[in-house]
Amino acid sequence: MSVLHAADALLPEGWARDVRIVLRGGAIESVEPGVAAQAGDERHAIIVPALANLHSHAFQRAMAGLAERRGSGDDTFWTWRETMYRFALTMSPDDVEATAAQLYVEMLEAGFGAVAEFHYLHHAPDGAPYANLAEMAERIVAAARDSGIGLTLLPVFYAHATFGGAPPKPEQRRFISNLDLFVRLVEASGRVLDPARGEALGVAPHSLRAATPHELAAVARLAPAGPLHIHAAEQVKEVEDSVAALGVRPVRFLLDKAGADERWLLVHATHMDEDETRDLARSGAVAGLCPITEANLGDGVFNAETYRKEGGAFGIGSDSNVLIGAAAELRQLEYAQRLTKRMRNVLAPAGGSTGRALFDAATAGGAQALARDCGRIGPGGIADIVSLDASHPTLVGKTGDAILDAWIFSAGNETVDCVWSGGQKVVTRGKHANRDRIATRYRATMAKLAGA
Repeated sequence: MSVLHAADALLPEGWARDVRIVLRGGAIESVEPGVAAQAGDERHAIIVPALANLHSHAFQRAMAGLAERRGSGDDTFWTWRETMYRFALTMSPDDVEATAAQLYVEMLEAGFGAVAEFHYLHHAPDGAPYANLAEMAERIVAAARDSGIGLTLLPVFYAHATFGGAPPKPEQRRFISNLDLFVRLVEASGRVLDPARGEALGVAPHSLRAATPHELAAVARLAPAGPLHIHAAEQVKEVEDSVAALGVRPVRFLLDKAGADERWLLVHATHMDEDETRDLARSGAVAGLCPITEANLGDGVFNAETYRKEGGAFGIGSDSNVLIGAAAELRQLEYAQRLTKRMRNVLAPAGGSTGRALFDAATAGGAQALARDCGRIGPGGIADIVSLDASHPTLVGKTGDAILDAWIFSAGNETVDCVWSGGQKVVTRGKHANRDRIATRYRATMAKLAGA
């Protein structure tokens, strides 16, 4: 058992003073506001729930900064994707584990307490399955445990190059499975996970490009109680190709034909018409927004204003992991809305705080998408918690929702003081307990990859 005492804490019912929080076995046992600290309590100025990162491709952290040179023509998501394919072919299981561990340390130091790993780098560089089908999944799990981050593992079904069941490209060979192989891969991945650690299993058909409607339905049945994540409508070309191949836009297909509901996460959902936006919001599914990656790739801007007015759920992810920041993702989401609408405080309710509106939505949507009882400081919830440094110049004198506004819009990772994931304290004074050891291994990995 451990006990935290916060001068200010954000509880489900709002901000409270002098809050005593008892942690036991990875969960929050009790929360008492309005009580004095007792001897032995660990005292903090500001405590809030940790955010859940609902979309990550861990191996792509190793290529951050390597796709920022313009080619001979226009650069788009599709040209970036070719660079990513080439890079993926160079990484060994050791490289992936070292990269994922470094990434997860960075996530924790940024205020994320858990991650949904959209894991599709399954096979050996020649495309052959490893003798242990879960070899690469085991590396992701090992990295998560080394860092202490909460994990929802999402093995990805990827079978085709594009719509219509087109054969995969040679450079996609490490991702590719047929249904029979994928069933065995999911089973093997599930055996690696330990629910007692809070680890969860879902499935992820990569996209309507990579899975036919028949395959999508088959994959969805593999984890009937777990989360189901899919990329959707990230690019205009994807929407056009979906209409040509399926006769319908991708989000409309997922809503009407695949039955997207509370179990589903639609990653990006950038290019929706008004009817899709309204209907997705009302479906109960979560929109998985990755604003920094979407900006980096030139994807476009999600229509968050309409979506939120219709009551839509969303969370944030770091996707390509080009830059890690919980506050930074929320800031980019709001700023993109401001630039397109030429307005301020677009996602705040009338008279309300933008930071609080973003934070509340993202914690709730992230918890739903990971099937993890986090995102709230309340009895029975998983103890994913962040303390903020009240001595940081940006936070001095701030109270209530102004704390979140300052963290998100005027500071960032440097404001994070301590982080607990599943009740385990993994970050102290802004630094992860294993930061140096994990970074040393990652630097050696990057030096090797640079010479490959």
